[in-house]
Amino acid sequence: MTVESALRGAAPHLLLDSLRTSLAQLYAASSADLLLVDYGFTSLRPVRPVQTPAGVRHVPVDTGPVGRVLRTQQPYLFRDDGPTATVFLPVTVRGDRLGVLVILLPRDRATPRSVESLSRVAETLGHALCVADRHTDLYRSTRRTQALTVAGEMQWDTLPGRGCTGPAFDLHAHWEPAYTSGGHLLDWSVTQDELLLVVADGAGPGTPAALVSTLALNAIRNARRAGLDLVGQASLTDQALYGQYRGKSMLAALLLRFDLTTGEIEVVDAGSPTLWLLRGAVTERIELDRQLPLGMFEDTVYATQRLRLLPGDRLVFVACGTDGPLVAGEYEAPDGPVARALARTRRLRGADAPGAVVRELRKTPGGAPDAVLVLCLDWRGHEAGPPGGRRDGSPPPP
Repeated sequence: MTVESALRGAAPHLLLDSLRTSLAQLYAASSADLLLVDYGFTSLRPVRPVQTPAGVRHVPVDTGPVGRVLRTQQPYLFRDDGPTATVFLPVTVRGDRLGVLVILLPRDRATPRSVESLSRVAETLGHALCVADRHTDLYRSTRRTQALTVAGEMQWDTLPGRGCTGPAFDLHAHWEPAYTSGGHLLDWSVTQDELLLVVADGAGPGTPAALVSTLALNAIRNARRAGLDLVGQASLTDQALYGQYRGKSMLAALLLRFDLTTGEIEVVDAGSPTLWLLRGAVTERIELDRQLPLGMFEDTVYATQRLRLLPGDRLVFVACGTDGPLVAGEYEAPDGPVARALARTRRLRGADAPGAVVRELRKTPGGAPDAVLVLCLDWRGHEAGPPGGRRDGSPPPP
């Protein structure tokens, strides 16, 4: 039996036990530990299934070989003078970085061929984890360094993840607070020809805002899965929010459709978060015709606008809301906090840039927003790169 078939047949809470048994039989592995990144993306925490070996302890995401593998998304083989070698492998599903698999092998079994084979095992494990999350709380519990609020639980259960990659693009997001909720909304859907994306400002902190975002997200998904275009998605969501809240709770959102063959973008701007373009050495805010936020009035009519990306472009969406000490206009200024944060982080990988931008905004003297969502989309174009995108999520050179 292969490792892959063993994982498919294992009980959801026993994935790691099944993996250890298979690795011992096929690779003579003496141990295998799975470390999952926490909700705040600050540490990697070991899964503790039924059979609990000594294993490794949790480690910060920015230190050691485990942190290196999470950042670079490349396997790492460590050999010392002893009889064993350690293989560190990224566990990632379509660009969404889940954690790192650490396997201890006999020194003579730690070959480039075995590392390549084990990389495929780690990829299969990532997909198995996504399925297992529907049936057990083990892995979600592991990802916590502290208790989630009810609003935070709602947000994590509705948002699709932190990243997504395809032949034409890399998409990565980071938001704070991670263990409560700022009410931010994020969702995407990918087909062969298009990427549909929605980003929305938070409606405020706590459960009421999470309820607004959850209603809006499900309305957007309902419209999208029914085959409605962007205007139809915005209109249905607008009606759902207004019907429930009568204009008392609104959502400022961007709805976008990317043509993956041409780089053309269709946009509905409903009082949106800010959108920035990094092209070569230039960083500029994209000025859109802002329409009414979703849910403000009954039967609002929305219209689309069009943009176009070139290979090497980076789009950055910044949702700060208006709950910080600085008003939105100051954040959006050409020389404001967002522009400065983007300038300082422009050379980072797409996977690392959103978190770095959030940290830069947190340093804003007297003006750090209470809740921030940053999404970075690096555009390679239809003909660039191998299917699945770069494993490290890095942008092409300008």
